[in-house]
Amino acid sequence: QVRLVESGGGLVQAGGSLRLSCAASGRTGSRYAMAWFRQAPGKEREFVACISPSGAIIYYADSVKGRFTISRESAKNTVYLQMNSLKPEDTAVYYCAFSPLLPTESYYVSERYDYRGQGTQVTVSS
Repeated sequence: QVRLVESGGGLVQAGGSLRLSCAASGRTGSRYAMAWFRQAPGKEREFVACISPSGAIIYYADSVKGRFTISRESAKNTVYLQMNSLKPEDTAVYYCAFSPLLPTESYYVSERYDYRGQGTQVTVSS
């Protein structure tokens, strides 16, 4: 079993920044892929970003490219999502997701990941 705990969400004004963290524990193994998804009220869950086990492969959704950065700190079993230039449309519950390997052909599909956290709320005011 793998446990994921997100933190760092909150209320921020448009143009501001937040850094989300996702701490993994349990039977993670030494290397694994992680992703961030988000879901706004009344909308489908959507892919935000992912990082491969080595960190060499990173993908972003077009809507966040250039504003968000995913990174990992392996020693702490933690993955981060630095979010800059936030917009009201970024408002959502943000979830991290775990997979032993990066699902290369479908990295943007949340069901391809084995575990997901409870989520952290991000609200961007205009």
